[in-house]
Amino acid sequence: MKPVYINSVASISAQRTFDNSVFLDEITEYTDNVIRVIDPNYKEFIPPAAARRMAKGIKMGVAASKIALNEANLENVDAIITGTGLGCIADSEKFVSKIIDDNEEYLTPTSFIQSTHNTVAGQIALSIKCKGYNFTYVHSSVSFESALLDAKLQLEYDEAQNILVGGVDELADHHIKIHKLVDHIKADVVNSKELLESNTEGAVFGEGASFFVLSNKKSDHTYAQVLDVATYNSFSKQELQSALESFLQENSLEISDIDIVAMGNNGDIGYDGYYDALSHGVLKNTAQTYYKHLCGEFNTASSFGAWMAAKMIRTQHIPEAIKLNGMEPSKIGTVLLYNQYRGENHSFVLLRGC
Repeated sequence: MKPVYINSVASISAQRTFDNSVFLDEITEYTDNVIRVIDPNYKEFIPPAAARRMAKGIKMGVAASKIALNEANLENVDAIITGTGLGCIADSEKFVSKIIDDNEEYLTPTSFIQSTHNTVAGQIALSIKCKGYNFTYVHSSVSFESALLDAKLQLEYDEAQNILVGGVDELADHHIKIHKLVDHIKADVVNSKELLESNTEGAVFGEGASFFVLSNKKSDHTYAQVLDVATYNSFSKQELQSALESFLQENSLEISDIDIVAMGNNGDIGYDGYYDALSHGVLKNTAQTYYKHLCGEFNTASSFGAWMAAKMIRTQHIPEAIKLNGMEPSKIGTVLLYNQYRGENHSFVLLRGC
């Protein structure tokens, strides 16, 4: 099987990450329980007439994909694979609201057409005239990992040479209201720097799009190699450690081989215990980082974590804002990503410098 490399990255998030020349040099702090992305100038990536008809998630996805393609010096790819938890939910809300408000009459189809989960991947394909494999995974909080695994398998077996992979989710008003009602969003506003000290239920919700060009050919600007991806439905905190050790053994690695772990802590007192089980257990002597205080919680937030991990490997630098325990390895070689949401959909992703 061929190795799989990350040859370019791009992220649009609640930080100024759309500029690939910097890496979390300046952090935007928030005091809120819902945070939105810092938008780039979409006119640089999308014709204004087309952008006016696009939902937020589509614009984020198209712009992030073009940043990734530009960095990889590619105009097209063999396949486009995306992950999303909710798709273009804002357009779904618009269409359903219009049905109610207009008594199921005089409906225009635009919002319905653009509300499907695969709209982002479709719009990217149209913008670059890609006629290859186009697939969208809707697997809740392992949607991005499912897309990443699909791309990895295709590249390993040489079914493609370059694949665009990404995760994208947007915020929508009704979605926010519902999650506040069921306490999935924190009741009180929280300063992003103090997220893990909030000791309350729920998370700070966010949105974003992160895209990567994966290839089975190494280039001069390769970020990292994707060693493995694994997802799990559910297990207890006690089973977590053995699951991690088994995952590493399958890759001929031990805990001591991990230079940095990037974890998806979101400040939810009910479920951050999964991360604590590792950070105070087998990974207590490993450099630890986290990222959801910067981007917020959403179904494909782990794609932001993958962006962060790839940038750490490329720059050999851990920004102060993401440090959990202050430890720093002498060299950033192997990075483990661990994420879960509300005790389910656990994932491990293993990246290595090359």
